[in-house]
Parts: sequence; C-alpha cells; structure tokens
Amino acid sequence: MIFNVSATDLINLLFIAGGIGVCGLCFLQIAGSNHLRKEIRRNFQIFFAFIILYISTHLAREIMNGMPGDGVRFALYAVTLAELLMAGLMAYQMSVLVLTVSIPGRRAKPLQLTYFLILCAHFVIIIAGRFFNVIFYFDASNVYHRGSLYLLSNLTPIAMLIIDMILLVKYRKNIDKMVKLAFWVYMIAPFLAAVVQIAFYGVQFIIFATVGAAVFMFSLIVKNQNETYEKQQKENSRIETELSMASSIQSDMLPNIYPAFPDRPEFDIYASMDPAKEVGGDFYDFFLVDDDHLCMIIADVSGKGVPAALFMMASKIILANNAMLGKSPAQIFNDTNAAICANNREEMFVTVWLGILELSTGKLTASNAGHEFPVIRESDGKFELLRDKHKAAIGAEESVKYDEYEFYMKPGSKLFLYTDGVPEATSAAKELFGTERMLEALNKNSSALPEQILKQVREDVDGFVKNEEQFDDLTMLCLEYRGNKQQI
Repeated sequence: MIFNVSATDLINLLFIAGGIGVCGLCFLQIAGSNHLRKEIRRNFQIFFAFIILYISTHLAREIMNGMPGDGVRFALYAVTLAELLMAGLMAYQMSVLVLTVSIPGRRAKPLQLTYFLILCAHFVIIIAGRFFNVIFYFDASNVYHRGSLYLLSNLTPIAMLIIDMILLVKYRKNIDKMVKLAFWVYMIAPFLAAVVQIAFYGVQFIIFATVGAAVFMFSLIVKNQNETYEKQQKENSRIETELSMASSIQSDMLPNIYPAFPDRPEFDIYASMDPAKEVGGDFYDFFLVDDDHLCMIIADVSGKGVPAALFMMASKIILANNAMLGKSPAQIFNDTNAAICANNREEMFVTVWLGILELSTGKLTASNAGHEFPVIRESDGKFELLRDKHKAAIGAEESVKYDEYEFYMKPGSKLFLYTDGVPEATSAAKELFGTERMLEALNKNSSALPEQILKQVREDVDGFVKNEEQFDDLTMLCLEYRGNKQQI
C-alpha cells in the first residue's frame, strides 16, 4: 500500500514525533531533578505526561485520517476525543503550576476549585459535542472536519489561561522574574503560532509552539530552582559554620580544663554539657569567690538553640558577676532576677541552682530557682535526692524574693547537680530515664571520682535511649569534698 504524503503532512509528522521525543526526555529529566520542589516536580511530570498524550493522539489522528474502515472510524473518534480532552487537562495543569509558584498555602484552594469546575465544564462540552457532531466529525471517507461550534473546545482552556494571566500580574512580586518569563512565553507562544499558521495553512505550528514553549518554561524553572538550591546550600553552609563557631564560643565560656584546681586538695570537681543542638541553653559554672569559698552553678534556660544560648550567656555573666561581689545565694538570685526582668521582652527564664561552699568548714549555702533537686552522698552512704524548696525561675516573676538554706558536707561527701535532660532522656518506647535510674547509675560506684561518676551516668543514659535522638541538653556537675587542708 502506497501512502500519498504531502510535504505539509511530513512536516507535521516531524513536528509531532520530535515533540513526543523532547517531552519524553523532559519527563525523564524531571524524575532526576532532586533540586525541584516536590510539588513542582510532581506537577511538571503530570504536565508533560498530558502533553505527550495530547501530541500522541494528534499524531494518531494525522496518521489514520482518511483511512477507510469502520474500525478506523471508531479509532479516529476515540483519539480525537482524547486529544481535545488532553488539551483541557494541559491547560488545567498549567494553571496548577502557576498557582503553585504564585499563591502559596491555603489561599490557592478556592482557585483550585474554580479551575477544576472549568475543567469539568470542558469535559461536558467536548463529550456532548461529540454526540451532536458540533465540535468535530468525520465524513464518509473518514476525513476529519471541524464542527460548527468547534470554537467551544477552546473556550474553557482560554478561560483558565486568562485567569493565569491575571494571577501573574496580580502576584508578580511573589514570582521570580525568570519564572514569570517562562510562564508568559508558554501562554503567548500558541497565539503567535496561530497567526503564523494562517500564512502556512495546514502546518501544525501550534503544536510546535506548545512543545517548544513547554520545554523553554521547564528549562527556565529548573534553572531557577537549581540556583535557589545552590543559594540555600551556601546559606546553610554559612549557618553551619556560624553555629559551629557559636558552639565553640559557648564551650569555651564554660570551665573545661581538668583538673580544674590542681593546687586545691580540699575538693575535686568535674562537669560536662552535651547540647541537643549545635548550641544549647544549659550551662554550668564553678569558680573561687575567694580563697575559702567555691561557687557552683547549674542552670537550664527555657527554649533551645541560638536564642537560648544567647540568654544563657547573659544569665551566666550576671550570676557570676553578682557572686564575685561576695553576695549570698539568695541575694545573687534577687539581683540577677531584677536585672533580667528589667529587659526581658521575649519573656524567657532560667532555672538555676547555686551553692557556695565554704572550704574550711564544709558549710554549703544554696538557693534553688525552680531547678532540679540536687543529689547528695554522705561520705559513707549512697546518693539521695535533697528535696530542697524551690522558688520561681529567674526571669519568670519580677516580685519574687529568694531564700537560701545550709547544710554541711563532711570529708568524702559528694554533690551531684544536673539539668532535666538527664531524667527526661527518652527511649524508643517513649519511656523517661527518670530519677530512679539516675540514682541507680550514681550508686553503681558511688566512691568513684567525679569524672568517673559523670561518665557512668552518661553511659547508662546512652544505653537507655540507644539510638533515639537527644531532644534536650544534657548537663551534669559532680563535686567531691575532701575536707580542709588540716583534715587532708
């Protein structure tokens, strides 16, 4: 059988076959474009799938057009109907793409519903037109003809296109210039192609323009998304570098050289802090106020991350400055609370336990601002909670007045301080580590050195939570009082 193929038909077939190939390559490229936003990748995949189906059905109609036979006739009606339906779906998916980049969030839902209703109207027009032969029909020789109401097949896609143009103008500030250009090219190209097609009747410039504009639009948006991704990566790298520096600065602000006081045999002290994020809100501190008084602080700032770390540094400095003036624990808290409440717009607060140990006598004067109970071990006993009285956290109430209490540490006694990250460490079964497990860990080898005791507690916490993510800062401090110089 010899087909009489004109130059125009050959050009159309080349346009269509090339368009299918190009769109297929774009479809495959989308699947491998990891930098595209998830919803944009999905919408582009659907969009190019509709274009491929549209072109394929058009190609099938071009090939079968004019072939004799009832079977061919049925196939011609089927592929032409599918082609016109795909034109509506292409317009709908294009509109979804415009919505995705121009109106984020819930505000787009009413327009999505509008587009869907217009698409439904398109389906009704095309299907009804098929049965009444007013959109298209085939004559006795199976040759395609447009019906008297053929323009109705373009009515709903044009309506969606007009809405898209309005959105691009109204929300132009929300859309990158490159992306706007891509959308406008896709919308205008078919109209220009229709004008050109008047001069070259029969050549399917509209299909060529649709494919070319779609590929151009895709390439520009992918380029834009890649550039956005690279900027985000650079920004993330910058943030990671700054957080790493902040973590180092925060770590350097805490005492971290051990033995901390090698020339003071009266006591041994060790502390550690493991932030849940790069920087944390927990802190500890210890320093000699004078030759006979050791100040110890452990605290937990509300919140996490950089804000908590900044508040932590400010709180630490204010507490230490007040302590170095020789004030009592209660007075240190009163003055620190007044300073923080005077300018605390973010309404942050910090729980603190602070104690001052008189090294010559073992007398420890302490105050508790909403912090965890300290744990005490007598020289010949076990670690036990000291259920001291709490007042409000510093920064929580401006009018609060703090008080203090005293107890004596004998040679061999130990003090263990911690933040809530220890008892609230959580396992995969959502079970808390708790104070009972903490006391068990402390008493496994209660006579060990402070450093070894902290390592034992951390080992038990890690064994309990296993591979679960650490959600809270984990800070501990342990002091062993060995007595004054005459007792040693």
